[in-house]
Amino acid sequence: MVDDCGRPLPAYGVGRRALFAAAGAAAVAPLAAPAQAAAAGPRKPHTTGRPARGHFLIKGAALVSVDPAIGNQAVADIEVRDGRIIQVGRDLRIRGAQVIDASRMIAMPGFVETHYHMWSALGRNFVSTGFEYFAAKSATVAAYQPDDFYHSVLLGLVECASAGITTVNNWAHNVRGPEYADAELHAHADGLVRARYSYGHRDGQPATQPIDFADIDRVRATWFGPKSPFGGLVHLGVNLRGPGQLPNFLVEMAEVKKRRLPISVHSGQGPTTAVHAADLERMGFLGPDFLLCHALPFDEADRQAMVRTKAPVSFSVHSELRLGTAGGFHGQLLRMLAAGITVSLSFDATSLAPINMFESMNVAWNLGIPYLGTDTADLPAVVFRQVIEMATINGARALGLDATTGSITPGKRADILLIRADDINIAPLGDLESTLVRSATPANIDTVLIDGRIVKRNLEMVSHDVDKVVRNAARAAHAVRTRAGGILTPTNPTLPTF
Repeated sequence: MVDDCGRPLPAYGVGRRALFAAAGAAAVAPLAAPAQAAAAGPRKPHTTGRPARGHFLIKGAALVSVDPAIGNQAVADIEVRDGRIIQVGRDLRIRGAQVIDASRMIAMPGFVETHYHMWSALGRNFVSTGFEYFAAKSATVAAYQPDDFYHSVLLGLVECASAGITTVNNWAHNVRGPEYADAELHAHADGLVRARYSYGHRDGQPATQPIDFADIDRVRATWFGPKSPFGGLVHLGVNLRGPGQLPNFLVEMAEVKKRRLPISVHSGQGPTTAVHAADLERMGFLGPDFLLCHALPFDEADRQAMVRTKAPVSFSVHSELRLGTAGGFHGQLLRMLAAGITVSLSFDATSLAPINMFESMNVAWNLGIPYLGTDTADLPAVVFRQVIEMATINGARALGLDATTGSITPGKRADILLIRADDINIAPLGDLESTLVRSATPANIDTVLIDGRIVKRNLEMVSHDVDKVVRNAARAAHAVRTRAGGILTPTNPTLPTF
């Protein structure tokens, strides 16, 4: 048995209960028919109340727009109405708008994350010394119930919003049945974050068993039809195992193409798990709607294939450092950017990276330097603007949303962050791009707008009862650990009550 990255499922340190559960899961018949899950559908939201899309005038902010025509400005006003950015300028006077004083803040577009396995968000602390990501994941994949998926994804979405991530690609690579997909989508309906839901297989699913396209059709009709609860915030995609792992890859691709869905594929962090872009181009599959993640084993032929087809890459900075057995994080990043590939940033999983795009930008910038005496010596260094683009507009392009979000541009939806420039870790303010990449953290985010709704204000989430989200996630994590057993067995059998 292997996971979706092509790595053998480890057995060390795992309770017998989890091993039997995982083995049983791999042997089950195809997933339930759509009719058996059709009743699940959208349900009543669990938010504290969906914030209204108001009419706002963000006044006097220092601006990093990520729009070449607008650029960075020392002082700027932004008008937002009905979820859309109306205008950007100086000394705007707008009758009837609620004024947001941003005179001591930096305004920037919301971050766009392109690869996050949200079903395991609550498992961030399942790892321990000698029992890291793959061991913890394989020990728990079969220990989740649908409600655990709901609480995990909602936890991830609310944390994303609080950290300024206004768009996320939920790479759902453990869809254990229709009720699990519904649970994740219920969370998206409640989460209020712009997203792609990338429907995939069950972790450890036999390579000869395709993903459940009948259920994808049910999900599309139920969740993305005329009565969709998402209000246009969430769109549907798929994630596939690569051609090296999947004998029927061509069959799955034919089904995806028939449905015209955007695709995400792990392209590998080591030579034994590599998916090569040049091969995908020869198959006729590579294009702007084909997102490849990691890409550490890429060679020049792969990079040129990406350039020709405008296919994007999702780079999981922390994960590449920890799991990149092929090496080449530093050189590969420099080469892809120098070639002109659309490189975006992502987290992979909470047990591999903090949900902190500022830190991802910082690490990418610090590592994006040519090394003297190596084959990278003549490549250009990564600059602040590039990593900000990787975290915003490049992510939007990677998800096909660059006409919607990724920059502060009139006509786009209002996904905007206001960052306190007078906080002790930021002041005194100097170069705006340097400040965002090197100094800012999620703790400095005063205000977050997603689709013109204020979800965070004065450092506090106003769209969700955060205590309740955390409490429910903690209880779900306790239940998952109890079912998994072994090293994960909770020391206290009583459910947490905080």
